[in-house]
Amino acid sequence: MSLLFPCAPWRRPGLILLIALLTLAGCAPRGYRLDRSHPARSQDDRVTLLVLHYTADDYDRSLTTLTRGPVSAHYLVPAPRDGRAPTVLQLVDESRRAWHAGESYWRGRTHLNDTSIGIELENDGYRRDADGTLRWAPWPPQQIAVVTALCRDILRRHAITPFNVVGHSDIAWRRKQDPGPLFPWQQLAAAGVGVWPQAARVNYFLAGRDPQAPAAAAPILRGMAQLGYDVTPDMPQALQRRALRAFQMHYRPRDYRGLPDAETDAVLRALLEIDTGAHGGV
Repeated sequence: MSLLFPCAPWRRPGLILLIALLTLAGCAPRGYRLDRSHPARSQDDRVTLLVLHYTADDYDRSLTTLTRGPVSAHYLVPAPRDGRAPTVLQLVDESRRAWHAGESYWRGRTHLNDTSIGIELENDGYRRDADGTLRWAPWPPQQIAVVTALCRDILRRHAITPFNVVGHSDIAWRRKQDPGPLFPWQQLAAAGVGVWPQAARVNYFLAGRDPQAPAAAAPILRGMAQLGYDVTPDMPQALQRRALRAFQMHYRPRDYRGLPDAETDAVLRALLEIDTGAHGGV
């Protein structure tokens, strides 16, 4: 051994002693000592947002896009396969930035790739019938169970508030519709992932009105802006409707035509009440 490695450290007692002394002195060989005994009070977790997407493609093409293309996500949750154990693919470490949000806005922040974790779920998205009707792909219960467990783990690692668990369509409603109206947000909220309005409070704010009765758009848009959406009351009507569709797909998915109605107003009021802590919980 000494013939092959004449300069090996174990052949140089002086070098071993020097390393030991440096270690005892708290001084690394890199030339400085790192002191972590004075943590700053003014700091927080860099990750503040959890964004859920669908891939609108099959597994193979989704994986290729997310690992070889110009976009990426921290996690890919495949659709269940017969006989295979549930698997989650981590494509980007949570400490690093993935390119999943694009041009986006939520609660006063932009460039949300910088502060978010993105989860892509394998799902076909939708197809459009000859008459223009959208047919949304269903969500297998096994896949939802897996993504729920993954989200709960992420929330344990980061200080992400319930209202900061969002869909791509919430933060980029002008151009995105994922994860779509069939995604079971209410089920996830019941498991501690995200938020859902209390039915009793929605009924309270309805106050006997017909749920489909027209409502003024401007107050609803102001409430959506307070909740976090990038909207203003004076937006063109076409944009108003698109923004309302995004809100309704998340919180009132049985009717997401984008019309300002009494039930949308009541759902929003119930959510804002939770956000301000008046009643708390989901």
